[in-house]
Amino acid sequence: MPVSETLAIAILFFVGAALYSSVGHGGASSYLAVMGLFSLAPDVMKPTALALNILVAGVATFKFYRAGLFNWRLFWPFAVASIPAAFAGGATMLPARTYKIVVGVVLLYAAIWMFRSSLKPLTKETHPPPLWAALAFGAAIGFLSGLTGVGGGIFLSPVLLYMGWAETRATSGVAAPFILANSIAGLLGHFSSVAQLPPSVPIWGAAAVIGGWIGATYGSKRAPAPVLRQLLSLVLIVAGVKLILY
Repeated sequence: MPVSETLAIAILFFVGAALYSSVGHGGASSYLAVMGLFSLAPDVMKPTALALNILVAGVATFKFYRAGLFNWRLFWPFAVASIPAAFAGGATMLPARTYKIVVGVVLLYAAIWMFRSSLKPLTKETHPPPLWAALAFGAAIGFLSGLTGVGGGIFLSPVLLYMGWAETRATSGVAAPFILANSIAGLLGHFSSVAQLPPSVPIWGAAAVIGGWIGATYGSKRAPAPVLRQLLSLVLIVAGVKLILY
């Protein structure tokens, strides 16, 4: 891969990590979008997204925990079901064309969520989720996370917000460790894919960590500018359509 292309991807990973970590996410959907735009192979996309997700979600977990936003009682029912499901999803390999279509659909969904989340936040009374619902959602999100290489935050956050199970800041505080756990489980589920990590991963990882640190520091204190998330949603749409059609 040319040096110019490696650096361009690193810059885009930095931006994606900064924006996603500001809401407690690891940024996997943005990494997948960038790799899709640069036509990287599916067997490289999945492990790379999970590896970068672990780094950035780890930073976000630390930052949001330090800000007092982590809620163990909300976290554990989703995590206990999602972790083994993410392991199973990571061990499941789709044909290259099918993988691109599935990831493309996931990116379009992420774009819609990112755009809607940039609008007026929901204001409703919150209440704890029923145990059965948390376990069911956790298992479904975990499997899809491991299968595609996302951490699951783009699925968990809307569920928590729209079901009234958490307010915005609390959602970010739970999403970060949830993504971290799922990303580790997904990568362990198909550990042999680590051999597919490209030589540029250290550079990309450093860019993602720096972006994640900046974004999580900002997001743990205040909400990010809506226009930035709206612009990111456009990138996700372009990448999602490209993966589905090509």
